[in-house]
Amino acid sequence: MRPMDGDDVIEAVAGCTTALRPAVDRDWRAVRAGRVEWDCHATAVHVADDLIAYAASLAGRAQDAYVPFELTLDEGTDNAGLLHVIETTGALLAAAVRTAPPGVRAFHPSPFRSTDAEGFAAMGIAEVLLHTHDMAEGLGIGYEPPAGLASSLLACLFPHVRPGPAPWPTLLWASGRGELPGRAPVTGWTWYHNLVIPAERVTLVGVRPSAAHDLRLGGDGGFSWLDGGPYDGTRRACSALLKAYEAGVHRPEFGVFALVRHEDGRAIGGMGFHGVPDEDGRVEIGYDLVEGARGQGYATEALRALADWALAREDVGSLFATVERDNTASQAVVGRAGFTQVSDEGDEFAYELRR
Repeated sequence: MRPMDGDDVIEAVAGCTTALRPAVDRDWRAVRAGRVEWDCHATAVHVADDLIAYAASLAGRAQDAYVPFELTLDEGTDNAGLLHVIETTGALLAAAVRTAPPGVRAFHPSPFRSTDAEGFAAMGIAEVLLHTHDMAEGLGIGYEPPAGLASSLLACLFPHVRPGPAPWPTLLWASGRGELPGRAPVTGWTWYHNLVIPAERVTLVGVRPSAAHDLRLGGDGGFSWLDGGPYDGTRRACSALLKAYEAGVHRPEFGVFALVRHEDGRAIGGMGFHGVPDEDGRVEIGYDLVEGARGQGYATEALRALADWALAREDVGSLFATVERDNTASQAVVGRAGFTQVSDEGDEFAYELRR
């Protein structure tokens, strides 16, 4: 499991064209693509159309809707030419992903209205892998992508899905294309991008399972950290996120966020939830900052933004936080963010913020 990039797009497209090229002399319009409603020709055009649409959205920094254009093939384009179109549009998406500056996001509707370069790479790869499977199934030819590619794709776009014994069958099951022992058939599905929550001077950037895996092992998770961060609290939170993902109970909107400073793009700390809301709508929150970012109001600002986002949801009624008795700075943070002290027993104080 690792972050997805332009090289993965190229690998996915190469696997697609290698699998389908032996069947270019067949009539793709006469063969249905697996379980989807399209024939193989229409499915291949759809793949190319999505690849160029994702490249355009990312390169054009689309904010409220897709870039308004559509791919059209020249009259008489044969199957070999169509594969060339897929290779070309895949290369354009890979280039857009590779050249996108850190932190750039663009429009995609599902489910948080935007995603970053890794998200666009993953969506393009998903279109290629899953629809190559559909076409190969219809044409009666073999196809299976590398396990590492499928594993990374699951962690990026399906963080709510418990990993199975093998990544490719799990991905097929998660997208309604196969069965998995011990799990009910999937009849409706979606993918998830990482959530970002803006604040005045920082943005809370959702940490994906692949980034959490790297942070747990002592890496930077793809972020540029101030003062050699993050601190142990963020790494422990990422370890808990990985355990939730592996158990199939991770919900990406209630995970861990890196606090990324606007002025220089540096990550200055971590903040997030200790799990999903309980049956009473109560959810615990925690955070830490690197030393160089303390005492400047960043934690208060980020906590207010996260609290506002959480309490606007129907499934959250209150936020809860515990602070060590001698940590007066953190006590001041939760107080400024509107929390009230509800307990002062033992070595920690408990604070709560209700809707």
